[in-house]
Amino acid sequence: MEIPLDMERPVAQKLRLGYIGLGKMGFNMVERLLEKGYRPVTFDVNEDATKKTAGLGAEPTASLKSLAGTLLPPRLVWLMVPQETVDHVLEGIVPFLGFGDTIIDGGNSHYKDSMRRAQALTPAGIEFLDVGVSGGPSGARNGACIMVGGKKSVFDGYEDLFRDLSVPGGYEYIGVQGAGHFVKMIHNGIEYGMMQSMAEGFAVMREAPFNLSLTAIASLFSHGSVIASRLTEWLGQAFREYGEGLEAVSGAVAQSGEGMWTVEAGKEYGVSTAGIAAAVQFRAESLTHPSYGGQILSALRNQFGQHDVFRKPREDAA
Repeated sequence: MEIPLDMERPVAQKLRLGYIGLGKMGFNMVERLLEKGYRPVTFDVNEDATKKTAGLGAEPTASLKSLAGTLLPPRLVWLMVPQETVDHVLEGIVPFLGFGDTIIDGGNSHYKDSMRRAQALTPAGIEFLDVGVSGGPSGARNGACIMVGGKKSVFDGYEDLFRDLSVPGGYEYIGVQGAGHFVKMIHNGIEYGMMQSMAEGFAVMREAPFNLSLTAIASLFSHGSVIASRLTEWLGQAFREYGEGLEAVSGAVAQSGEGMWTVEAGKEYGVSTAGIAAAVQFRAESLTHPSYGGQILSALRNQFGQHDVFRKPREDAA
């Protein structure tokens, strides 16, 4: 059943939404929402994080039930939680939602999980949009790249929201349920491969007998070269912050799963993903065999995602 969105409701109500998950991405996005004139009602299991949003002007709540009860239908609820906790949050919030309400999952969920969740919500008349968000905490605060999957009519009803959260030209309706998170998954898989190439190239330059300034080269590559990118800019910033030896940075590289999901999707659809697969394998092996290339990858993760990537005592001992 197609559910019409009441776009004639008062502007104040259109600008009101629930927001669950106040980590680095979520907290920054709430700041941007407030800056754009929205009135987010917030919740996080970390009560301190919820209280901090109150200081910014958001309306904090102490439970998922109270968050849903504070909103007037048709309600809009944005989830920005780790993919492994989405089902748990849905179990907690869905009983307090109803026909015509919409849930947005803005995290890095597997696209097949998003398809399943959208289907499970259909009997209750609750709409579901799977939204990939790229740009890290900085993008969440200053404008992200946003990929939306779900019903086109639901996207159309909330297009202003996606426009306000993105950089100019930085949002797109991708397709039916699952498409948004599928494209974000592929985006992250490509990111794995690009980062791996940079790590390998700069590691080779470090070992070459030319006494090269990697900081200068990263800056050079960021100005007019074919490989100029935010990644080269971030690598240069990492060298400036931590030194070219990256001594404080771990060579054991964490991963969140999207690279492996991309490789698995390639196998399912009969497409070779050898470069991305090699990058995923490198990260897995780096946990027991850290290297300078791994330090570069970790440093990049710190720059764009604010991940904790500093050496642990065990790695120092190794």
